[in-house]
Amino acid sequence: MTRPTHPTHRIAIAPSGFKESLSAARVAEAIAVGVRRVIPDADLDLIPLVDGGEGTAEALALAGGGRLVPVTATGPVGEPVASHFALLGGPGPLTAVVEMAAVAGLSLVPPGLRHPGATTTYGVGELIRAALDAGARRILIGCGDSGTSDGGAGALQALGARLTDRHGRELRRGGGVLHELERIDPSGLDPRLARTELLVACNPYNVLCGKRGVARVFGPQKGATPAEVELLSAGLERLADVLTRDLAPAFAPTSGAPAIDLRTAPGTGASGGLGAGLAAVGARLLPRYDVLLDGLDLDARLARADFVITAEGALDHQTVRGKIPAEVARRAHASGVPVLVLAGTIGPGAQDVRAVGVDAYSAILPAPMTLVEAIDRSDEFLADATERAMRIMALGTRLAPLAAA
Repeated sequence: MTRPTHPTHRIAIAPSGFKESLSAARVAEAIAVGVRRVIPDADLDLIPLVDGGEGTAEALALAGGGRLVPVTATGPVGEPVASHFALLGGPGPLTAVVEMAAVAGLSLVPPGLRHPGATTTYGVGELIRAALDAGARRILIGCGDSGTSDGGAGALQALGARLTDRHGRELRRGGGVLHELERIDPSGLDPRLARTELLVACNPYNVLCGKRGVARVFGPQKGATPAEVELLSAGLERLADVLTRDLAPAFAPTSGAPAIDLRTAPGTGASGGLGAGLAAVGARLLPRYDVLLDGLDLDARLARADFVITAEGALDHQTVRGKIPAEVARRAHASGVPVLVLAGTIGPGAQDVRAVGVDAYSAILPAPMTLVEAIDRSDEFLADATERAMRIMALGTRLAPLAAA
């Protein structure tokens, strides 16, 4: 495709955040610093993007004229944490954004306590109740960056459901005991759920059960041993069966639409299975970018650019399965706009991103170092890596006429 030239370079900067390090806005600002070192007069369009994980509530509040509401809730290891949800502005029913990472994210789990069989989404349910108390009648739950694998069982307990074993005893919190689940009693569930629209913004590639079930794919990243992965997988299989039998029928669609399969439907594995637990009480599982990018006019902004830079913390085989750089590349590629990805680390399968429209990618770390140092200096490394990439591109532009001669 032949693209028009412009008097100045138009560059769209559309990154995700770096987990436990930089928000998407700070990533975009660091990249902009690097670009301007090489092209001071570049026309930059900063488009920080969120995927439902860390920073989602704040980003949507800023974009939608809303505000953050502070809440103290139960964290993933059972201790109180300072958390929040957002109330958005605009017409229509009052909409709240609950970011599960703000109360059950991996960054809230101390390294020595990263045992996904013990962590809980109880605080997510508490945030949903707080949003209901604030008058919300439409709640968007952002899934991503979770430190849990309990299938949303904790959230359901906080919302009033009783999960019991074969002796009628309430189950302890955490995915490690779900294989003992015998019954779910929905009689104590908050009645406002039935009158509230629940929308879960999730990665549709993530499913609850099976060979690509969420415990097998993400359990090791959250600290699970191979034996614990199998225990978690068995527990989530059991949870799906009991949810389908005891809970989902009470929230069955009234529109005639078929009930979803809580084991394998797209998004049921979101945030350690939170998607399945919320779907059982009537939530709709939606592809996260259909929800989160609404109102950004992203396709048009990318199409206006001469060049796109995106970024994420780790570029690997999972990137093409719904991560922000892959989404940006697909959209930019449709308009013939070249894409560069900057990444904190590059792992196995990173080359797969070329198939979705990425033209080049590069790691930002200049030398081996500790994780703590990499996190502390990530904005500096991003700016420097951007500068290096832009200078290489400038050199290539100068050499192009010689190669054609």
